[in-house]
Amino acid sequence: MTKMVNWIEQFLFRHRIAVILLFALITVGLGYSASKLKMDAAFTKNIPLNHPYMATYVKHRDSFGGANSIMVAVEDSSGNIFNPKFFSVLREVHDQLFFIPGVNRSLVKSLYSPSTRFTEVVEDGFQGGPVIPADFKPDAAGLATVRGNIEKAGLVGRMIANDYSAAMVSAQLMERVPLTEEERVQAVAEGKTDMTKPLDVLALAETLETQLRQKYQDDQIKVHIIGFAKMAGDVADGAAGVVVFFMIAIAITALMVWYFCRSIKLTVLPLLCSLIAVVWQLGGLTVLGFGLDPMSILVPFLVFAIGVSHGVQMINAVGHKVAEGQSAKAAAQLAFRSLLVPGGVALLSDTIGFLTLLSIDIGIIRELAITASLGVAVIILTNLVLLPVLLSFVTFGKGYLEQVKASHGEVSPVWKTMSKCASTPWALAILAVAVVLYAVGFNQAKEMKIGDLHDGAPALKSDSVYNLDTAYITDNYTITTDVLTVIVEAYPEACTYHNALERIDRFQWQMENVAGVESAASLASVTKVVNGGFNEGNPKWRVLPRTTATLVQSVAQVPTSSGLLNNDCSVMPVYLFLKDHKAETIDTVVAAVKAKSAQFNTDDMQFKLASGPVGVMAATNEAVAAAQTPMMMYVYGAVFILCLVSFRSVRATIAVILPLYLVSTLAQALMSLLEIGLTVSTLPVIALGVGIGVDYGIYILSSMTISLREGLGVREAYLKSLCDRGSAVVFTGITLAVGVSTWVFSDLKFQMDMGIMLTFMFLVNMLAAIILLPALVKLLWFKRPAMTNEQTPAKA
Repeated sequence: MTKMVNWIEQFLFRHRIAVILLFALITVGLGYSASKLKMDAAFTKNIPLNHPYMATYVKHRDSFGGANSIMVAVEDSSGNIFNPKFFSVLREVHDQLFFIPGVNRSLVKSLYSPSTRFTEVVEDGFQGGPVIPADFKPDAAGLATVRGNIEKAGLVGRMIANDYSAAMVSAQLMERVPLTEEERVQAVAEGKTDMTKPLDVLALAETLETQLRQKYQDDQIKVHIIGFAKMAGDVADGAAGVVVFFMIAIAITALMVWYFCRSIKLTVLPLLCSLIAVVWQLGGLTVLGFGLDPMSILVPFLVFAIGVSHGVQMINAVGHKVAEGQSAKAAAQLAFRSLLVPGGVALLSDTIGFLTLLSIDIGIIRELAITASLGVAVIILTNLVLLPVLLSFVTFGKGYLEQVKASHGEVSPVWKTMSKCASTPWALAILAVAVVLYAVGFNQAKEMKIGDLHDGAPALKSDSVYNLDTAYITDNYTITTDVLTVIVEAYPEACTYHNALERIDRFQWQMENVAGVESAASLASVTKVVNGGFNEGNPKWRVLPRTTATLVQSVAQVPTSSGLLNNDCSVMPVYLFLKDHKAETIDTVVAAVKAKSAQFNTDDMQFKLASGPVGVMAATNEAVAAAQTPMMMYVYGAVFILCLVSFRSVRATIAVILPLYLVSTLAQALMSLLEIGLTVSTLPVIALGVGIGVDYGIYILSSMTISLREGLGVREAYLKSLCDRGSAVVFTGITLAVGVSTWVFSDLKFQMDMGIMLTFMFLVNMLAAIILLPALVKLLWFKRPAMTNEQTPAKA
């Protein structure tokens, strides 16, 4: 290892100009690629497509629609929709949504849809027709007719608000859309056969905002829009503010670095190298064919933060060598030689830790893993290779040299006090406190929930426009937006047999009595209503006919466009409308469905989870829960192996791993206390925290182990390590924590949550590295003599 490091050092510093020119050339090329990077969001990236629930979802998505839908509630602020202007706007909203690219036109539903019909019992039997007749005029008579038809069709609470203050227009979205004429010509010229492209979710969200809300909303009419596409668009809009926080963080970091080194040149260089790493990361994503998902928008800042952390260590090491009388070039070479291995191991640990996220079968997490690991990997080049080469050209001013020399060789009283952490009495006390903290944290961490813990979109704040729209629709409609669909797979013409529908009916009734289920609907429940209609509307006849002929008569009145059955009546969904999509509610209902399915399943009839928005959430929650433990095992396994290879000591590896594990446990406890659920957006934070936290421990312990191998006592070795690297470790921990703490002011709730978690992890990991780690080293190297009061650390 030493020979290889020496060879790399000699090669780099013999060809410094060539190295700088090569980095500049690559930066320009990747910077050009980064300029083409686009925001990229897709519904399928947020779901575990290989999960059994999603296999059912995809299988029946075309017949019954999926979870990727749009709901537009058009509200009349007067509280009464029955006026000419409202119906005129409602028709225009329906038509506008119908023609928006990406909308599945066959599944656009509103009062103006031909499939929205009513049926009533008359003396001669049944009669019915469209809820809004073809000759409808918005006068008093026409509005009265429509109101009667709405009540006959039972649309109140579903398509019409409970208090008649709004009407709903809904649509399903396509995953792929046809190419435009220009794109089609280009595709043919390139020899492509696929004439479709993925739906641009963010463009669709902007279209919904401009062509629906902004176009039709006024003092009388209010437009409320919800759905994944709209939520993703709002997150992307909020993510634009991340750039502002990024600039604030850079400014704060610059001030802190300047305060640390009191040199403009030494402030600019680590910031420059860290920004180059970000440019390489973003350019690399474009080269690999990826976009930047709104949920991954924070990763570039983390890359910048990690780069600064390692850059400060390099500046600190060069400063110490200069203070000893070395030239800038010699100091840079020595710093490179001493930090390449520990810094490289730390960054490799980060990279491999992030790559473990690839084991989670959710597209957005895998993209985040690639984005983060790519960014951290290039830091090895920009901050451990380019930075020392650039520092070798720096002319250190007299003021800076005097400042460094004044402090060099002196032992700070703070470090002398801190060194007590490596004495036996203090080490035992620190370990006792750590055990208590772990016990309390572990007990609290068990309360952490998998999934969302609040109403609305968890990525947005409760007072965001999207969540206010969600709250309005939830409060004013009986059928909620939180729908779990159980797919009943049977045999052809199953709905014409009493035993099949009766089994569905009993399943539905039992599920309606499960806590969290507000209401339910299925072909069985509608057929009972229709059968009552055939018998003069008598409620006593709202039962399932026992003869096939009578059953066929009732089922025939339910069209396939209702979503209650497919063409050959072999698949019949049961819709469960939940009170919310909180983790506890989903867990309760899904557990009940599984229990009841086992009870009602037969060889020719299966009750399968799941479709609908809550079905997707349930699959995602289960995927996150299943991935949590393996992911942490992979992360810690990677860190363990790399530390073992680097330190060649099991004791040293344990001293690095245990503080990380304690902080991870406390972080999960904090999530539980703050009611932050473990979701797609928060799961990676745990891995990120471990990856970033390991840097502190590796830098401290790598310095300590050198002294321990030279025969120094543990406390003396630790005091020497603090003099060498303590200031840089404490500085980076505080600087990074201050930078991310500004995220609490973000418009995005998930950024605010990540800011809180990362602030905690940056600070506590730093404290664990300078307090708990030396205590563990003292206890693990218990045979080493303690440092006497007369001993002083070797000069840094």
